Amino acid sequence: MESLGQLLDHLKNPDIRRRTESITEELLQNPLIRALRSEYPEIDDRVIRLNLSKLYQYAGDHKHCEQCPGLEHCPNDFQGHFSKLDIERVNGTVEIYERKAPCHLQVAKTNAEMIRKRIRSFYVDDHALNEGYNNMEIMAKDRLRAPAVHQIFRYIQDVKENGLSPRGLYLTGAFGTGKTYLMCYLLHELAMVGYTGVIVYMPDFVEDLKSMMQEGQKLKEMTETMKECDLLIFDDIGAENLNPWVRDHVLGSILNYRMNRKPTFYTSNYPLDGLERHLSFTSKDGEELHKGQRLMNRIAPFVDVVQLFGENQRGKF
Repeated sequence: MESLGQLLDHLKNPDIRRRTESITEELLQNPLIRALRSEYPEIDDRVIRLNLSKLYQYAGDHKHCEQCPGLEHCPNDFQGHFSKLDIERVNGTVEIYERKAPCHLQVAKTNAEMIRKRIRSFYVDDHALNEGYNNMEIMAKDRLRAPAVHQIFRYIQDVKENGLSPRGLYLTGAFGTGKTYLMCYLLHELAMVGYTGVIVYMPDFVEDLKSMMQEGQKLKEMTETMKECDLLIFDDIGAENLNPWVRDHVLGSILNYRMNRKPTFYTSNYPLDGLERHLSFTSKDGEELHKGQRLMNRIAPFVDVVQLFGENQRGKF
């Protein structure tokens, strides 16, 4: 759309003047402008001409929005936004102010970007966090897991209504039943209402920690992020090869900080007692029951167990 400013710059040209007058007449017949004048009778022809540029922009933006080609191809001057008019009555006359408002597509894009900024993943495929979610599809995918899904839905709703509690969830079940997917869904839903979250794939995290022992600053930043986020998920805990330093000084430190403060979540193929046995054994020192029990004392009292039944969904289309 040619800007009205370009037209007004050449008003001395008779052809341009006639075209401007034609545009003015079109605006006077535009349904948007007529509706505006019906609501504000003070908007007479004089006010129209004084605010011609604003009204021209207003009508043009709305015409583009009616024929929206998508956000990436938005023809409006300010992509993803349209002109809105604020009318104020001052001493029997009206003042017209123009402002830019985001369209629903721009709002959706901004919200999605804010959600992505609130969620961090370590060693977890970001596709699982960004693919989008549909409640009905989650329920219908496998009826066997419906009780677990309902429990997660209730948890999300409770947080939305009452805020965070220090109590998280321990999601246990067989391979491929959707544990990671459901935890990503929980992160996504709560990020939408402002909570920050981190999800960590434990086998890769533990392997990386072993090579990170000499990188003190990087390790500190990572563990501080896990301590301070609103929601922390340890994904596939029990599948990692632990050493005493990781168990006692890294995991122990993170969990010791979060207990009674912020909720921590877990997915595992192990039930809680199986996880305790796993945490009691390291490749270096063998079995140390008391150390496994000490770590479990920072896990078990602060979670509700969610048993996930269902078929292995991996490889299905």
